[in-house]
Order: sequence, then structure tokens, then C-alpha cells
Amino acid sequence: MKVKSYFSTLIFSLLAVSLIMVAANPGPCDAKTVVWKMSTKMPPTSPEGKAFQKFADLVKEKSQGAMEIKVFPAEQLGKDEAIMEQLQAGVIQIYPEGEGYLQKYKDEIKYVNAPFIFRDRDHYARFMESDLVKGWFDKVAEDHNIMILGKVTDFVRGPYRVMVSQKPVRTLEDLQGLKLRLHPDDIHIAVWKNLGANVMVLPWTEIYEALGRGIVQACNSPMALVESMKFYEQAKYVIRHNEFPQGLGFMTNYKQFNELTPELQKVLLEAHKEACDYSADIMYKAADASIERMKKQGAEYYELDTAPFIKKTMELYRQWEKEGKMPKEVLDVVSSL
Repeated sequence: MKVKSYFSTLIFSLLAVSLIMVAANPGPCDAKTVVWKMSTKMPPTSPEGKAFQKFADLVKEKSQGAMEIKVFPAEQLGKDEAIMEQLQAGVIQIYPEGEGYLQKYKDEIKYVNAPFIFRDRDHYARFMESDLVKGWFDKVAEDHNIMILGKVTDFVRGPYRVMVSQKPVRTLEDLQGLKLRLHPDDIHIAVWKNLGANVMVLPWTEIYEALGRGIVQACNSPMALVESMKFYEQAKYVIRHNEFPQGLGFMTNYKQFNELTPELQKVLLEAHKEACDYSADIMYKAADASIERMKKQGAEYYELDTAPFIKKTMELYRQWEKEGKMPKEVLDVVSSL
């Protein structure tokens, strides 16, 4: 009986010591730590991937460990459709991607990436902060449980749009009949056809071969991807046309955000803004360095005067408005800004 009592006391003492040690040294899985999952498309070494990790690091730092963002890069958790479903259900909490993904829930959102509708990035930013656009996103949050964290326009993606072409394009006349590859988007296809291009829809991964075989003569691309896709090897003219400014929405589970304390909500917003500032810095530096490397390989880079492109495209949009194909308030707000 004494032996049994001794071992019982010993086990109890060891358990007590263990509990004290755990309480004194809580690990990352401490119940007080709020852990969120963030799924991304980009590899961690890419400029965007670095900005996403910067956001996660800032959240942990600013919350003093009370909140942790676990980043799952390069589509580790699934493709677009699956991730959007997980986001709505709260399986993941953040998905940083183009805000255009939300047009499936609110059709008007497709106009935020319409070509040649904004004069510059500041014009685009003012439109995105308008009551009209905020109302679209508020509706998505209320009806579909997905909100945008911070401002879409704070994150710089691209950092701007270019055309990579086998012949120089400096005017609308130069564009006439140009075999231009586009992605399957009705607005973009209609706009570029209206401008005079011979549009061909092809998958992104087939562009390089299509340029080499003469199936297409040009393509539009974010500046950041021209060098990695080696488009300049098949088409030496890299033409900045700022087709549309690209932001990036940190799509966030609306219900779970509202369940956070005000302090953690503030942490997320501050970390988002600082990570966005970081993204702008590294994106433009990376683009400048890429241009210089491609120039050494024979590429020619220049900026296009897009005023005639904007004028002709706005005429098309006004026609759509008259025909009821485009909501009147969209152009009214764009013009007023």
C-alpha cells in the first residue's frame, strides 16, 4: 500500500510540474493565440509572396503574439473555386487576389478592371473609394460573407500593364489588325476589337509558343511577368500602356473578422497598410531591374500615349450605356472623379 501511495504521489507531482511549465511557457498553439490561415497563388520567393509574408510577420509583431497568420503559398490549399468556398465557410480566413473574383457575387464589380476607363492610378483609387463601389463590396460582405481588408488600391500588382509586341505600337493606326492574345473576358475582348486589334483568346501558358509560331503578334501582361515568361524573346517591344491599374484585395471572412476584438482588427488593418507600402517599393524596383536586364537582351521598352485609346474606349462605353449594357452610374462616377 505504501509503494502504491508513493507512486501515486510521484505521478501527481510530475503532472503538477508539467502543467506549471506549460503555463509559464505557452507555445504557438496557446489557446489565447488567434490563428488564421491565408492561402495565396504566388510562390514565397516572388515579390507578392514576400509582401504576403511581410503581412503575416507584422500581424504577429503588432499583436505581440496574440494573433498569427499562417501563409500557404503556391495554391497549396487548392485552386480559385475551392479557395473561395473555403473562404466563405471560414476554413481559411484570407485570400489575397484580384478583386475581380468577387464579380461572381456582384456583377458590377467587373467594371473595376475595365480597360482604359481611368486616366491613372489615382483616378482608379478615387473610383474604388467611391460610395458606388464601396456599396458593391458591402453587398458581397453582407450576402456572401467575404469582405475586403483595407483598401484594394494600396497593394500594387503588376506594377503596371504592358503590351509585348513583335512590331512597334505607338498609335491607334499601328494597332489595326494586330493579332493580339487576350484572356476570356467579354469587356476586354470588345474593347480591344473596338480599338482595331484582331483578338485571339488563348490560355496564358500557350502565349510563348503562339508568338513563336506567328499565331499571335502580341499579348498584354503585368510587367512583372514579362521576363519570367520570356515573352521578350519572341516579341522585342515592351510597351507600357497602363491598360488598367491593378490592385489586390485581401478577401477576408467577414463574420470571423467581426468576431475579433477591436484591437486585433486594428492590428490587421495596420499590418495590411504597411505590407502594401512594402509591396509598392519592391514591385517598382523589381520592374525597373527587369526592364534593364531585358534591354541588354535586345528588348525595347517605351511608354504609350494612351489618350486616343481612352477617348475611343469611352465612346464605346457610352454606347453601351445607351443600349443598357452598362449601368449609367458607373460612367457618371468615373467622369465626376
